[in-house]
Amino acid sequence: MSDKRELTRAEQVRARRSKRLTHDLTQTKHRAVKLSTLVTSRVGTSYVPAKHKHTDTSRRFNIALGLPHFTLHRPAISMSRPRGSWRIASFLLTCMFGAAIYLMWTLSYFHVPASTVLGNVRLSREEIEAVLNVTGQSIFVVQPEDIAMRLRLNYPELASAEVNVYLPNYVYVTVSERQPVILWQQGEGFTWIDSVGVAFRPRGEVKGLVLVIGLATPPAGVPSLDDPLSLSAYLQKELVDAILILAPNVPADSTLTYDPNDGLGWKDSRGWNIFFGTRAQDMPLKLRVYQSLVDTLAARRKVPAYINVAYPDAPYYRMAEFSEIDPSVEGEE
Repeated sequence: MSDKRELTRAEQVRARRSKRLTHDLTQTKHRAVKLSTLVTSRVGTSYVPAKHKHTDTSRRFNIALGLPHFTLHRPAISMSRPRGSWRIASFLLTCMFGAAIYLMWTLSYFHVPASTVLGNVRLSREEIEAVLNVTGQSIFVVQPEDIAMRLRLNYPELASAEVNVYLPNYVYVTVSERQPVILWQQGEGFTWIDSVGVAFRPRGEVKGLVLVIGLATPPAGVPSLDDPLSLSAYLQKELVDAILILAPNVPADSTLTYDPNDGLGWKDSRGWNIFFGTRAQDMPLKLRVYQSLVDTLAARRKVPAYINVAYPDAPYYRMAEFSEIDPSVEGEE
């Protein structure tokens, strides 16, 4: 008979529970030991900065002052941020700009009292201001380029015009007038012509002009390519140069004449008409040929009625009805 007593069912259940609890405690202890073991990795550990959570805006400082439990607290200073809207800011800026534009447009401080004209000699200041039309206007509406263009188009006698505008209300106009060299008379009208052939209205009196009688309208010149506002010249530049070369050789009792067929010439007091054409390039040669031809005819006691040296290598002349020189006339000379 065995001494071992069989366990009851209740005792067996308690034993199994005790054994299971002991096993669970042992497993928990092993897991804790594994987690606490330092693991070294061959891969570099990436640094992740810690995120600081600001839970309290106040900081606490402990200073050893010999007093127990003495603390200092940072004073809490808070400033309210402006909560203005961008719509309000844009509205204020619009109002400011609008007020500035209104004041610039209406204040008499920015209105031009009168323009300052410089460089005019024969053209009066009142005539220039009549075209400018800037008196009383706001300085901000004055367009210098437009004013200069209007001046040039209304007054061909202006070779150049420059307009400068300065704050608060100053307008300076600097002009340069054309200098006449020829007084061109055609029919009952006459005009001044400058050295490039531009015609313009005479103003006052100018001494030393070369008088030319035009029997017909001469060929017009071309506008200057360098000046877009220049007008078409009334005379070609070559014709103007020819007139200026011939002028000192015209006899005092004769007048330079332009003929569309024969060119420039005059009626000599000795009874013949002389013409030199219109080319200025060989005009000095033509003058020498003419003088040589007159001397030859005078030596032969011949009086021509017409001489033309427009082509100096082939001059020709036409004899008068009475070609012999009167001895009495020759003696008087």
